[in-house]
Amino acid sequence: MVTAAELLALLLVSALWGCTNPLLKRGAEGIEDVTHSNKLSQLLAEAKFLFFNLKYLVPFVLNQSGSLIYYYTLSRTELSFAVPVANSLTFICTLLTGKLLGEEFGGKQAVVGMFLTMAGVTLCVVSSFDDTGQQALY
Repeated sequence: MVTAAELLALLLVSALWGCTNPLLKRGAEGIEDVTHSNKLSQLLAEAKFLFFNLKYLVPFVLNQSGSLIYYYTLSRTELSFAVPVANSLTFICTLLTGKLLGEEFGGKQAVVGMFLTMAGVTLCVVSSFDDTGQQALY
């Protein structure tokens, strides 16, 4: 069974991952203009571009902190619950954040997908309750 703290941790992970995805995309704009003669110098120049670009670095650090929380939560939560909840809610957070930043939403199919995703997550959360309707605290 899943505790409230584990569920909140998974929600935080989803928000950190999902909200930073569009920001990472924006922060990486311009990397295609970095060109060098050989593969090694190209790789180093791109790494330098990203590392010294705060528009990329801040979302990257937040995204990676979500990964740390995720791996800690995985050690304490059932995989069959944690993985679908975190990944599906990440998808929704990415869509919503992208929309707030002016990206294309995806139309009616994206809305239907979000509702189906939320229905699936709701089923996962409801199934984590025991027969008495109480959420397990262990």
